[in-house]
Amino acid sequence: MNSDNDLQIAGDILEVPHLLQPPREHPATVAEFVGFARSIAADRDQWAHLVRFDATTRWYHRLRTGPGYEVWLLSWLPGQGSGRHDHGRSSGVLTVVEGTLTEHTVRGTRALAAGAQRVFAPGYVHEVVNDTLEPAVSLHVYHPGLTEMPMHAAPHCEAPSVTA
Repeated sequence: MNSDNDLQIAGDILEVPHLLQPPREHPATVAEFVGFARSIAADRDQWAHLVRFDATTRWYHRLRTGPGYEVWLLSWLPGQGSGRHDHGRSSGVLTVVEGTLTEHTVRGTRALAAGAQRVFAPGYVHEVVNDTLEPAVSLHVYHPGLTEMPMHAAPHCEAPSVTA
């Protein structure tokens, strides 16, 4: 078979063990962090018994730490929100595990139902809120661990001035 591509792999790459990397004990890439968050979210026995709901504020619990990362579990009663913020120098993966949350950014609004994930880089500004009538729970992985969460003023929504 002729090909315009100079690179061809003959046979099954999985049959060449020295080319495969051993699985890592801790995630190191964006894809690995996303998969890591999914696997924790899927293992409800690991976290469901820890969830608490607080009528006065969002509840949160640091579930796990590893080299350079933290995993947090958060609960959201109807009406509770994060305020507009970023995560300083941390990147993150937000995974909704129960209920629905709404994310507001300068690019628009997105409903995040159970199973939805958002990946964000340092400096990503958003607001997350539970604007449904049911409680919600989310799982957050931060790399490096979350050391700051600067709050941001809401953008001004001024009506255009009309001149006569």
